[in-house]
Amino acid sequence: MARPSVTPADEGCQQVMMEQLAAIGFRIERLRYGNVENFWAKRGTAEPVLCFAGHTDVVPTGPLEEWRTPPFEPTLRDGVLYGRGAADMKSGLAAMTVATEEFVAAHPRHRGSIAFLITSDEEGPSVDGTKRVVETLVGRGERIDWCVVGEPSSEVVLGDTIKIGRRGSLSGRLTVHGVQGHVAYPHLAENPVHTLAPALAELVSRVWDEGNEHFQPTTFQVSNLNAGTGAPNVIPGELKARFNLRYSPVQTLEGLKQAVEDTLRKHQVRYSLEWYLSGEPFYTPRGALSDAVCAAVEEIAGSIPKLSTGGGTSDGRFISTLGAQVVELGVVNATIHKVNEHVRAADIDALQGMYLGVLRRLLG
Repeated sequence: MARPSVTPADEGCQQVMMEQLAAIGFRIERLRYGNVENFWAKRGTAEPVLCFAGHTDVVPTGPLEEWRTPPFEPTLRDGVLYGRGAADMKSGLAAMTVATEEFVAAHPRHRGSIAFLITSDEEGPSVDGTKRVVETLVGRGERIDWCVVGEPSSEVVLGDTIKIGRRGSLSGRLTVHGVQGHVAYPHLAENPVHTLAPALAELVSRVWDEGNEHFQPTTFQVSNLNAGTGAPNVIPGELKARFNLRYSPVQTLEGLKQAVEDTLRKHQVRYSLEWYLSGEPFYTPRGALSDAVCAAVEEIAGSIPKLSTGGGTSDGRFISTLGAQVVELGVVNATIHKVNEHVRAADIDALQGMYLGVLRRLLG
């Protein structure tokens, strides 16, 4: 945590992990794409393959004056660990590494294989990180059967929630074309703000679907809207907007795109539109992995976790394309990306115990 690995920087974090894993028999493969550091580590050659996945990059600190202690000087105070990455997700990386060390010491001839897929490009564009590593694995015919992603999945207390899927994320970059002019002569201009407003109101108020038993409904959100020259007496000639659809599997990509563009055309909006797919929805049904994770959580926490597909996207969306069962289990997410990010130190120890329980149940 003392290493300022603001995305996409790694600042040597992965080297620490690689050294510990190599010492217990892992074969380490560095995979650098562009300015992104990744590594794939594996112990064993047999199936099934249980993979731990995560990221060493963190988000920027925000205003330093709002931190009670420096963000890259990890501070333990009253049983709570403060610092950038404490929850998202360096505590998870530590817990999975130490749990694996303990498991290998007790089961040096464990069945199957253990793998680690670690990136420094999860908080950024997510182009040269896990996505590229997965493409490399696919290209040479490697597979992952089960994957535990160490993202902070818990909501109130450790282990109360695990993620078994995520909605898809489709973004659009919209340009509305108008005609610039003087505000006193609107008949000689075409205001793109006025043109877009009815279409935007319809898109925002639309009920896209009701979701299903596992997924929340699809939502539409505008994240950026910009128009104008800066002068109060000029009708702008162009408007730019960014929007995002978080969609459930009841939708299709082409159906969503068609609905948006049909609405724009219905309101006679002159536009250009670029689409960006961040990830398609994925879902892991009940099976060996989720059963093992739920049992391991119950053993440590004393309660059965809620199975959820809520929240944003994660790198699990890339790993699921390998046909892997994917579950996210990590610490409480209440302070992630905030100033004074923190995690209970006892939760890190307990998370290690949960990861160890998963290893014992699946490969012991």
